[in-house]
Amino acid sequence: MSYNLFLLAFVLGVGGAFQYGLQISIINSPVEYIKSFIRETWLKRYGSSPTEELITLMWSCVVSIYSIGGLLGSLFGGYLSVRFGRKKAMLFANIPALLSAALMGLSRLCGSFEMIIAGRIFSGVCGGLALNIHLMYAGECAPRKLRGLIAITASTAIAVGKFVGFALGLREVLGVDALWPILMAANAFPALVQLLTLPFFPDSPRYLLIDKKDKEGCIKAVKQLWGDGDHMAEINDMMAEQEAIRGEKPKSVWDLFRDKAVRWQLITLFLVSSCMQLIGVNVVYFYAYNVFIKAGIPPAQTHYVSLGIGITEILSTVLCGFLIERAGRKTLLWKSYTVLALALVLLTVTLSLQDSFSWVPYCSVALIFIFIMSFGIGPAGVLCPLPTEIFIQSYRPAAYVFNGATNWIQLFILGFLFPFIVEGLGSFCFIIFLTYCLSMAIFVFLVMPETKGKTMLQVMEEFNRLNYRRKKRQTALQQSNCSVMIVTRL
Repeated sequence: MSYNLFLLAFVLGVGGAFQYGLQISIINSPVEYIKSFIRETWLKRYGSSPTEELITLMWSCVVSIYSIGGLLGSLFGGYLSVRFGRKKAMLFANIPALLSAALMGLSRLCGSFEMIIAGRIFSGVCGGLALNIHLMYAGECAPRKLRGLIAITASTAIAVGKFVGFALGLREVLGVDALWPILMAANAFPALVQLLTLPFFPDSPRYLLIDKKDKEGCIKAVKQLWGDGDHMAEINDMMAEQEAIRGEKPKSVWDLFRDKAVRWQLITLFLVSSCMQLIGVNVVYFYAYNVFIKAGIPPAQTHYVSLGIGITEILSTVLCGFLIERAGRKTLLWKSYTVLALALVLLTVTLSLQDSFSWVPYCSVALIFIFIMSFGIGPAGVLCPLPTEIFIQSYRPAAYVFNGATNWIQLFILGFLFPFIVEGLGSFCFIIFLTYCLSMAIFVFLVMPETKGKTMLQVMEEFNRLNYRRKKRQTALQQSNCSVMIVTRL
């Protein structure tokens, strides 16, 4: 196998999922500096200091507007990937990244906090667009035996992005008042790296063969990415998928809802992948700070513990890459969901008893790390190849649009409602998330078929047993009735 495939996965990660992870974590460090900048700018403009409520509202807008941009980006991902191809669409995603870096980097010089808000919208568009196309592009470029491993590099890129965001936000790096505009413009560097390197790689072989009907281009791309071996079996699988589609045009999201042939694929995608925000990882991160303080870690050192959590997430996604082609998607998912549910049950107990015993906070710290590891080994990694594997070519772009849109909407809603949930339920808010994790463990174990080592058409056949189960029962019943009638006549 050629190293070009792994180099492509790296280049896609730099300008794709890495940007999403970076923007999620990088905003945590300059909170007070940006609030102070908003206060000073308002005072210079209007001659009076803004109220604390107004400052909080402005900051909430800066944080939450990222999700709106992400939603817009994910909605356009399907159209751009079909109209221009995976490669050109991926390159296009770097334009809003550079715009956002310019706006946020120059905001202080121009004396405009509105530029930060606009920059966050553009960075969200980049995140929504790049994440969808990255997953689709990587999954379609990989051979069957490496499909899971290559797709999981997206999860690793997100974890590395979070870690780099935390690291850049340290006081020793860019986390000071004088340097926060440079910190906010850090996403320009990965965008430039991808713009300079991705043009040397081919487009997705599946897109070239199935969508563009370019068999020669497909074979050339396969040789460049996979090496000079015999890959005709894989190409024949793509041609079989092309034959099954029968020249159909790419489907829309509305077609996903109407077509019975993909009903259980859509249900699986929504419950297992699109609702990933309901696992509760953001809530665990929220409580981590308080847990670390209770365990005796000085407040000034908690940022370094956050780096430890980031490293744990990176290592767990790498471990998932080694396990996914051995253990399979289904096994990793239902077992990790079970561990996540158990960890949340125990966290609910330990957080309730936080002040009762001196050793309880240490148990909470251990549970947080177990939760993060289970999340990385399971859903964070395994769900990356899922839309590519369970949908054939004509439905795949629409599936990514639906998956991305629902994820961004949930991120926005949970971000808005989260403070009220925590205030009302306290540590018992974990009950909501553990219920979801336990339900998903049961659903995956009983319903979701295994996709490891199977072609797209084989996976489609597995789901057809669910999609047409009622029709098969009716056919079997009719056949049995006919048999009874024949016996009666005899």
